[in-house]
Amino acid sequence: MKAGPPSPLSRRRFLTRSAGVAAAGLAAGGLGSLLTGCGSAAFDAGLLRDPKPPGPYHPILWPVRVSNRPIPGGLIHEQDATLRIYTWPGRIAKKCLDNFARKYGCVVEVRTFDTMSDALTTVASGNARYDVFCGVDVRALGTLIGGNLIQPLNHDYIPNIGEVWPTYTNPFYDQQWLYTVPYGIYKTGIGWRKDLVDVDPYTVLNGWEVLWQSKFAGKIAIIDDYREGVSLGLLKTGVTNLNTPDPLQIDDAAHALSDLAGLVRPRLDNNAYTGLATGSAWIQHAWSGQVAGAAKFLPKGTPVEALGYWFPPNGSGPVASDTMVIMRSARNPVLAHLFLNFMLKRKNAIANVKATGYLQPISGLTPSRLVSDGVLPHALISTAVLQNDFYRGLKELQLTVVADALWQQAWQSVVGKMGL
Repeated sequence: MKAGPPSPLSRRRFLTRSAGVAAAGLAAGGLGSLLTGCGSAAFDAGLLRDPKPPGPYHPILWPVRVSNRPIPGGLIHEQDATLRIYTWPGRIAKKCLDNFARKYGCVVEVRTFDTMSDALTTVASGNARYDVFCGVDVRALGTLIGGNLIQPLNHDYIPNIGEVWPTYTNPFYDQQWLYTVPYGIYKTGIGWRKDLVDVDPYTVLNGWEVLWQSKFAGKIAIIDDYREGVSLGLLKTGVTNLNTPDPLQIDDAAHALSDLAGLVRPRLDNNAYTGLATGSAWIQHAWSGQVAGAAKFLPKGTPVEALGYWFPPNGSGPVASDTMVIMRSARNPVLAHLFLNFMLKRKNAIANVKATGYLQPISGLTPSRLVSDGVLPHALISTAVLQNDFYRGLKELQLTVVADALWQQAWQSVVGKMGL
C-alpha cells in the first residue's frame, strides 16, 4: 500500500531533528558562537544565568567583566592617530568623517562589509583590528560580548546621548546602554519604480505579494540576509512572528521563497541605492534608508517621485535599529568614544541622514522637519521611522540554536535558486 503524505507531527519531528543535527555540525565547525548569539554564547561565557535571548519583554543587563572594564575618564584623546571604523557601505557621510578628522587632528579609515555574518566572522578572527564597529545588529551583541570582543563604554565621553529618544538610554537589548549607542533606525519594506511598473503595493491586500509577479521576472531583488529573507517568506504566508521556531511555518516560508525563485528569478542584493536608481531592479525588497538614499543616484532628469516605498500601513512589518560599539582591541579607545559622541550630535546626525538616507533616533528629527529642511524628499516620507513605528513594528530577535539552524537551512534551500 502506498504511504500517504507525512502527518504534520512527523514532518515537524523530522525538521526539528534535522535542525538539531545541523546546529551540532555548525558548532563543531567553529560557527556555534555566531549562531547562538545573544542567549547561549553569553550564557556559555558565564555572563548570563538565563540563556533566553533578549527581547522587549525580556530585557538584558549585560554584566561587565573585571578583565574588561570601561576606560578611565578624563583621558586626552590619542594624538596623530588613525581611527579605524568597520561598517556597512554608504552608512557614514564623508562630511561627518572629514569634520571629525579635522576636529580631532586624526586620520579616519573606513572598511566595509556586505553582511553581518561576514562582519562577525572578521572581527571574531582577530586578524583585523578596528576601533569602532558601526551598524551592529542588536542580535549580534551576545556574540560580541560573550566573545569578549567589545568593551563597555565610559558614559562621561558621550554626553550627546541626551539627544536620542529616551528609550535608547535603557534599550531592552542593552539595559543602561553599557556597551552600545544607537545608530540607524529603519524599516524593511518594498521599494519600487513608479515609472517602470504598473503596480502599487498600497493597493494590494498583502503588499508583499507584489514581488511574486512573473511579469517582472529578472527585475526583482530581495535582501541577501537569511533572517530578512525567511521573514519575507513568512510575511507572504501571513505569519507575523518573525522569530518563530515552528518548523512548519519556516518550511512554508521556504516554499514561498522557492516559488518566488521560479516565478521571477530574483537577485540577492543589499544595495537598493543603485539597484532601484539605475532600474536594474524595478521592485526591490529593501531597507527604508537605502530607498531614501537612492534619490541621489537617479539618472539626470528622473524625478524623485519615480521612487516609491511601501511598508504595511498597519505597522505589521520589520522595524529595527542598529548600534555603534567599541572593539576591545581598539588602539584608540578615547577617540572611539568621541566618535560615538560626535555621531549622536544633532547637526552631524542630520548631515548623515542627508547623505545616507538612514534616520537616527534623534529627538526632534520628525518626518515633517526632515522634509521642510530638505533632508528627506516628500515623495519618500514613507521611509521615515517614527517612535510609534519602532514600538509597534515587528522585531527580528535572536533565535535559539535549533530555531536558528532551521532558519538557515530554509534560506540555504532556496538561495541557490535565486538569480538564476
